[in-house]
Amino acid sequence: MQLKHLGQPSFAPTKELDTFEAPVGVGVVTFTTRELTAFCPVTHQPDYYHLTISYQPDKKCVESKSLKLYVMTFRDSAAFAEALSVEIMNDIMNATQARHVRVELVQQVRGGLELKVVSERSC
Repeated sequence: MQLKHLGQPSFAPTKELDTFEAPVGVGVVTFTTRELTAFCPVTHQPDYYHLTISYQPDKKCVESKSLKLYVMTFRDSAAFAEALSVEIMNDIMNATQARHVRVELVQQVRGGLELKVVSERSC
């Protein structure tokens, strides 16, 4: 196992997700953050999200520092919440080959509307 970010002086956003061997018996792993930001591809206004990632690992788990750096990559991205949710889900699935991945994005209220997007995928 070679982790590129944990224990290293890496602070730059990166799409590379480090993984490690899943411990025997782990059922579901969940990460939550309110630090996901992107901007609307039409208005270019910033969007702020509460992100929840849950996955059922098979052989690999996502290392949390690399996930934090990964989340930072979206700050300069123009994306609708629906596409963002699917991209994150696919990236987690591709990095871990998890049995199941669920990504939930809740966009901060704009114009009196709260937007919640859920993307799920199973192997």
